[in-house]
Amino acid sequence: MTAIYPLSALLGRMKYITRWSLMRNGRPESLSEHTADTALLAHTLCLIAQSCTGTGADIRPDTVATAALYHDAPEILTGDMPTPVKYKNAELRTAYKALERESAAAMAKLAPEPLRAESEQYLTGEVLNDAERKLLKAADRLSALIKCTEELQAGNREFAAAYDQQLGALRAMDCPEADYFIEHMLPCYAQNLDELTRGRF
Repeated sequence: MTAIYPLSALLGRMKYITRWSLMRNGRPESLSEHTADTALLAHTLCLIAQSCTGTGADIRPDTVATAALYHDAPEILTGDMPTPVKYKNAELRTAYKALERESAAAMAKLAPEPLRAESEQYLTGEVLNDAERKLLKAADRLSALIKCTEELQAGNREFAAAYDQQLGALRAMDCPEADYFIEHMLPCYAQNLDELTRGRF
């Protein structure tokens, strides 16, 4: 009997997980969409670290972007726990982190045996050093901030408090790359296609 390995099919189910479940969304966001956005943002932050802020000597943009694609994969099994619940207290946060780690390890076992160790490193984020992990976390928060920006632009005030919370958390990270992005790139997310491209193409 031919062996089958379901990890890739399981990862494909990220498109069925909906984020921001406690909020009224103008446009729903899937975990798959968030993951792709976070990977793009993480890669950009790495390039900013290397070329703009001069802090990226030990940063591997491709590795960070790949880790970003996997960073929320355990939510396929756990679901997307709302932030107010996840961070309600240290005990609950620790328990949820342990559940995520256990889920990641279980998922890695669904890959062919030669791929399991590396798959687990990406699923858990252990493939990253501390500086890279910080950039991935900043990219994750930037993705949330951008979602809030888009909802507010569409007139959905439901996301006003979340916007302030995400912006405050990013500022508190003391991350020059995120600060650079917020100053020079984030304002563009309030522009339409014509405004983004006029005179540039």
